[in-house]
Amino acid sequence: MDEPGEDEIRELLKSAKTIAVVGCSTNPVKDAHRVPKKLIELGYRVIPVNPSAEEILGERCYPSLLDIPGDVKVDIVNVFRPPGEVPEIVEQAIKIGAKAIWLQLGITHDEAARRAREAGLMVVQNRCIKVERLRLLGE
Repeated sequence: MDEPGEDEIRELLKSAKTIAVVGCSTNPVKDAHRVPKKLIELGYRVIPVNPSAEEILGERCYPSLLDIPGDVKVDIVNVFRPPGEVPEIVEQAIKIGAKAIWLQLGITHDEAARRAREAGLMVVQNRCIKVERLRLLGE
């Protein structure tokens, strides 16, 4: 049970409403800012997760996934953090009941991915969520 196929990814992106972006950036030139901005334009609710910001892209920012209010259902946890931080992010994603963990381009962690899959989460590694969303579903 490795990477999900295109149909599974398309279905995930179609059904998802809320995406928590761990490592969301306040810097408009960084992908960790541009990608969530585009996701908002495409109609998703984006919840920024960054311990050093109060607000990003007009949304309240949370220090960790565990700080997001319990009544907020997170469908996808999108990760813009170094691979060494992925295991802890996966544990938090499991605790909050996320459906999927999405590691951005250049980020992989096979052991954490296995843990997430065992807990029932879909795992996408080393792919840009914005690129895949536009490729599979268009604007």
